[in-house]
Amino acid sequence: MKKSIIKGTGMFVPPNLVTNHDLEKIMDTSDEWIKQRTGIEQRYWIDGVTGSSDLGFEASKIALENAGWKPEDLDFIIFATLSPDIMFPGSGCLLQAKLGLNKTPALDIRQQCTGFLYGLATADAYIKSGLAHKILLVGGEVHSSGLDKSTRGRDVTVIFGDGAAAVCIEGVETKKEAGVLASVLHADGNLAGALMTELPASRLPVRMPPEIPFDDVRYYPVMDGSAIFKKAVRMLPKVINESLEKAKITLEQIDLIIPHQANMRINQALGQFLKLDETKICHNIQKYGNTTAASIPIALHEAMEQGRIGKSGDIVLFTGLGAGLTWGSVIYKFL
Repeated sequence: MKKSIIKGTGMFVPPNLVTNHDLEKIMDTSDEWIKQRTGIEQRYWIDGVTGSSDLGFEASKIALENAGWKPEDLDFIIFATLSPDIMFPGSGCLLQAKLGLNKTPALDIRQQCTGFLYGLATADAYIKSGLAHKILLVGGEVHSSGLDKSTRGRDVTVIFGDGAAAVCIEGVETKKEAGVLASVLHADGNLAGALMTELPASRLPVRMPPEIPFDDVRYYPVMDGSAIFKKAVRMLPKVINESLEKAKITLEQIDLIIPHQANMRINQALGQFLKLDETKICHNIQKYGNTTAASIPIALHEAMEQGRIGKSGDIVLFTGLGAGLTWGSVIYKFL
């Protein structure tokens, strides 16, 4: 049976480093305030005209090189983002063109912080069904151009960073237990208002109502931080256990948990709830902030580069919760 095997990864962040001290200069905040509430010390923001597909292209080149693939080898492209370059068409098609392709199908996934989880489950389904053999899965985000960089928007703005990561996934015939062992995905649209950007909105007669000023809060992301935190610490342990049961393995068999990097406090609370050793949870939010769909694959790439995972038999568990609300868990075993 074909298994979905990771053949290469890559990541890219723009060169413009923005520290907490830099943010102190443009809004009423402090390095201490940000670190205490989020664990973030810095993030990277674009400087100039750069879209999520541009960042994804740079990450994809690295992933393809690490996999030993050429763009022409790809059967399918999946692009996860909440910040597409333009309203339409999707960033997956824009990335496809940047890779020099003109026939390869491309799919955009708009699942925000769980975009990589939904994308990995989708890639696994395509491979196991025989619809694709070599898939490029990308998570890419440009948040900085859509943030309220004033004191009014500081609670959200200090959290987000720009970046992208890519994963090359191949269908490999093997009898070994490997690849995606289990995926569990959930959503609850009743909580959509807890984390959202409301405008521009196609449900309105005019997407950008002239009576609403362009600096209105509805043009920027808003978040009920308390509600998201409570939901995350309650639902993530549950979905992790669901995926463990589905994969028929125990938590002790997991070599590394890579959670979505939304808030260091959420990930620390998750570790405490599961009674895990700190070394078993991957944290890199302090360096990149929340890069949404890119956060899990960026952490995966770094963990593999550092040798924390990647050996035959290593098992990694991905999990996250975000806007939608959506949440999930995917367990992967290296071949």
